[in-house]
Amino acid sequence: MYTIAALYHFCRLPDPAALQGPLLELCRAKGITGSLILAEEGVNGTIAGPREGIDAVLAHLRGWPGCEALEHKESTRALQPFGRLKVRLKREIVTMGQPDVDPRARAGHYVAPADWNALIAAPDVAVIDTRNDYEVAIGTFQGAIDPQTASFRDFPAWWEENRHRFHNKRIAMFCTGGIRCEKSTNYLLGQGVEEVYHLKGGILKYLEEIPEAESAWQGECFVFDGRVSVGHGLAEGPHLLCHACRRPILPEDMQRLEYEQGVSCHHCKNETSEADKTRFRERQKQIALAEARGERHMLNIPEG
Repeated sequence: MYTIAALYHFCRLPDPAALQGPLLELCRAKGITGSLILAEEGVNGTIAGPREGIDAVLAHLRGWPGCEALEHKESTRALQPFGRLKVRLKREIVTMGQPDVDPRARAGHYVAPADWNALIAAPDVAVIDTRNDYEVAIGTFQGAIDPQTASFRDFPAWWEENRHRFHNKRIAMFCTGGIRCEKSTNYLLGQGVEEVYHLKGGILKYLEEIPEAESAWQGECFVFDGRVSVGHGLAEGPHLLCHACRRPILPEDMQRLEYEQGVSCHHCKNETSEADKTRFRERQKQIALAEARGERHMLNIPEG
């Protein structure tokens, strides 16, 4: 059984490059796969491995100055959810492209999952889903507004175009694990919005703690690992991944004429060229050969 740990923490890391090597070595030594991102603003990622390995990596991260309070969310899976390990350096641990945004200075009011339903049911509250369009398409909270953004860096432009819709409204925001809301709520506060809230621990914590019978969540939650989606109790959902466009699809979508394994689905059939499709077919061939040898091709596992 593999333990999956989703984590992030905003803190000051003056020299992320100096931290990258030792972290990478530890993860390799402990059999950890997944993805970790380091930047001067902190650390973000999802990793998987044996219980002992996950504990060792979390202890290592919490040993960094300023990271002592790092929180994480856990789940388990019988199959390996990642094909490889990546420890990368980036300008931001979640890309918004707003240099003045600093969640360490302030963020929205945290709302525990147990209090979320009451908040979003209030008539003066506008609920905004800060995730990407393909994530929202398979599940969201009842009544939530979908900005239909292709990436998180599109959110500020969407807000500028739509802010007039939220005059005299309190804003409640949510995302998968909470990290995007740390930045989006800070951004709205900087834009003069007086009351901004966000779901503590994100959708994953809500699905873990709130019984389905009491839930305002509809559908599944997209996750950036081999599970593709999860539902209440963090049970693995029905979705698969189109390895051409990385969007979630359902098993019945594989029966559609647009679907070709590893090459296209109904979402992306018309988005790629024939040259792209030829390249995808060769990749899929290599995946099939690896599986025939009893190996797992690294491209056969989604990574976020």
